[in-house]
Amino acid sequence: MKKILWLSHFLPYPPKGGMLQRSYNLLKEVSKNHEVTLLAFNQSKLCATKADAENAFKHLGEFCKIAGLVDIESEKSSFNKLKLLLGGFLPGRTYTLDWLKSSNYSQVLADTLGLEKFDIIHVDTISLVPYVMNLNAYKRVLNHHNIESLMLLRRSQNEKNMLKKLYFFYEGIKLKKYEKKVCPVFNLNITCSNLDSERLNSFSPSSQCLDIPNGVDLAYFKSACSTAIEKSIIFAGGLSWYPNLDAMTFFLKEVWPRLSQEVSDVTMTVVGRSPALWMTELQNVYPNLKVTGFVDDIRPYFDAAFLYVCPIRDGGGTKLKVLDALAMKKTLISHSIACEGIDVVENESVVFAETADEYINQIKSLFDNRARALMIAENGYKVVSEKYDFVKVGERLSSAYENL
Repeated sequence: MKKILWLSHFLPYPPKGGMLQRSYNLLKEVSKNHEVTLLAFNQSKLCATKADAENAFKHLGEFCKIAGLVDIESEKSSFNKLKLLLGGFLPGRTYTLDWLKSSNYSQVLADTLGLEKFDIIHVDTISLVPYVMNLNAYKRVLNHHNIESLMLLRRSQNEKNMLKKLYFFYEGIKLKKYEKKVCPVFNLNITCSNLDSERLNSFSPSSQCLDIPNGVDLAYFKSACSTAIEKSIIFAGGLSWYPNLDAMTFFLKEVWPRLSQEVSDVTMTVVGRSPALWMTELQNVYPNLKVTGFVDDIRPYFDAAFLYVCPIRDGGGTKLKVLDALAMKKTLISHSIACEGIDVVENESVVFAETADEYINQIKSLFDNRARALMIAENGYKVVSEKYDFVKVGERLSSAYENL
């Protein structure tokens, strides 16, 4: 058993969406075999009230210790946010690293290390690396939810606003240089897939990498019924996250108007926090469209849907929303980028589409051939249950810690 100090850029509870699910489940599974202490930043958009924090402490405290929760200084005022943004234009400065600068976090970290002896420091994102660069006495592990520099460079390629395009490109170049410098210092770099390991090693070949894939809690994401509403579609994902917003902007503006005209009885549900106003107003135009905002339990919405669409064409890492949908035995229609790092096979466990025409044709084809749709859903569930169960994924990470 190892004593692990887990540094996080958010309080990983409740495990609803993306990084929250990954960090929460890995933290929980690793704690079965090791003694873990959590030191986290408080992202106000994820943990807005004192009651939210107390609830998170209660649940996380069932399997790990909590050393502290520190507010993000750059979030405290509009001036701080503007200063952070403008700092990204300066040479040698990056938004990604400056975002989490905090004298309070440094102090709590120093106090924690002074009170207790740890074997390993787990750093849950590149943004926290500056806090551990001088802690050479410890085994250090860096988790990559995405290869951040490459995600920024991809975002720059897709961005139409020239100022944003240049900002993301400059940020990506500077961050790539930083990753190349610091990743080899870590005893282990944890990535979400072999593809991300290859991407990191392509510019930092001496970095030691281990694939710890995103997973799914199969005990939670379990279908309660076998009969979905015919000709129904769902997308689930936080809509303040730019790849999700871009995906739904494309789908609702370019696919949905034509699809709802060609298939008069089709219905669609978009689930996720912070939908844009125009999305909610679109319900007034299309009675068969529902935009729910955040929901406490996504599973009934999954159960009611026949198809899951994931037109994400930006971002990085592997998409937990895809794994959740497969675990709920939904037939998946997706952009290939949304399935990067996930071992699905086209026309066997997923149907791929990119253009509006392709999405419309594939959706109509699956509506018309229910047997094929159900076969793809069953194959997708088989992939997820064999390769992406968080219990098995957590055991792999626990073994990696033990071997350090």
